[in-house]
Amino acid sequence: MSFLGTVRLTSLCWVLLAALLASCEKERPVAPTLPPTTTTPDPAQYGTPFAGVPDRQDATIYQVNMRAFSQPGNFAGVTARLDSIKALGANVVYLMPINPIGQLRGVNSPYAVKDYRAVNPEFGTLQDLRTLVDGAHARGMAVMLDWVANHTSWDHAWITAHPEWYLRDAGGTILSPPGTNYTDVAQLNFSSAPMRAEMIAAMKSWVFQANVDGFRFDYSDAPPVDFWRQAVDTLRRIRTHKLLLLSEGSRSANFGAGFDYNFGFGFYDQLKNVYRSGVAATAFDARNTSEYSGATGTQMVVRYTTNHDVNSSDGTPVALFGGQQGALSAFVIAACYKGVPMIYNGQEAGMTAAIPFPFTTVKVSWDTRPLVTQAYKQILAARAGSTALRRGAPTSYSSADVCAFTKTAGAEQALVLVNVRGNALQYTVPPALDGSTWTDALQGGAVTLGSQVALPAYGYRILKR
Repeated sequence: MSFLGTVRLTSLCWVLLAALLASCEKERPVAPTLPPTTTTPDPAQYGTPFAGVPDRQDATIYQVNMRAFSQPGNFAGVTARLDSIKALGANVVYLMPINPIGQLRGVNSPYAVKDYRAVNPEFGTLQDLRTLVDGAHARGMAVMLDWVANHTSWDHAWITAHPEWYLRDAGGTILSPPGTNYTDVAQLNFSSAPMRAEMIAAMKSWVFQANVDGFRFDYSDAPPVDFWRQAVDTLRRIRTHKLLLLSEGSRSANFGAGFDYNFGFGFYDQLKNVYRSGVAATAFDARNTSEYSGATGTQMVVRYTTNHDVNSSDGTPVALFGGQQGALSAFVIAACYKGVPMIYNGQEAGMTAAIPFPFTTVKVSWDTRPLVTQAYKQILAARAGSTALRRGAPTSYSSADVCAFTKTAGAEQALVLVNVRGNALQYTVPPALDGSTWTDALQGGAVTLGSQVALPAYGYRILKR
């Protein structure tokens, strides 16, 4: 959920939302595998489709909040630091919403979109966006845009031109998203086939006019699954582009709709439980299994220790996980256990100040903690250099206080040990690993395991062979 950044719907709210959608607007069937019909033509293709989009299981996603990322807070500020993003180890740049923001009933949220087909002048021009995308592509990085499909701002042109495209009560009044406090936006009606068609056509337009490589779909558990199936099917029909499609949701049916990724809300919550509440590290195993329910093939879950929502509401990883070392150890689990890691701008700089909504008061302080930045680089380089870490399934050897697992891909194997406590401890090596020899993926050199491994407070080891 990605504006106002703090509220998640309860199960009861989901039930109420479904009931309201059914009662307020009669459902009309939409063929989920057919492309939408729209009178709006696709724009001409800008540039050359990027051939370097990573396979979905090999992605490392870097989230950019334009307002906080640089002093000017615009596309140019991001373009100027693309080399730093590349050097960190990212191969996908994810831009928070780039569209104009509504003013009517607004709270200056980037997730209150006024025009799906325009660029927010706060960030620059379409050409400035193209320059950013071109620069990322030149450095071997793909670019994803944030897309807000569930609702629009109250001053979106559709409000007056097509009120039937919105959820309305019996008196015809357009409603905000049910079960939320999101009064700054209006809920769309996914029973409207014309609305769906125009929405999906607008998505497609950015693939052509800005040459982007995919989307992160905001609040994706709210729109019906058949809408997403229709949207994903249409986007996959753009044969000239390899697109990465990320559902910011946890609904298992999202995998069936064809997304590459679901979002690891539950794994993040479990990280907090383990680090802050003393829950056993073995709890990661069941949470990992539940988040992959419905996934097939190489579909993945995006894992993180912060993002724009929780950074604003919960605080930074440094505050959440016991300081700089705790933040790094939690990230090792998120990056290596199973899934695709995502970094939120500033965490690699070890920021201790949160970036509060609506992201206008705090700027990222760059290059102030080079040792922290170097540690993030080492973790991501270890993952990038190991097929087992990127693509293998974990076999758990965790204890109450150490998250421990191996991952295997072909003849390659990796072993990860993470102390989730703020005190030094000894990890008892299981018999299956006692006496095994490895290479240290972070520091180099050979490592032969005995019956015990000493781990400092929040210490971690990444080994491979």
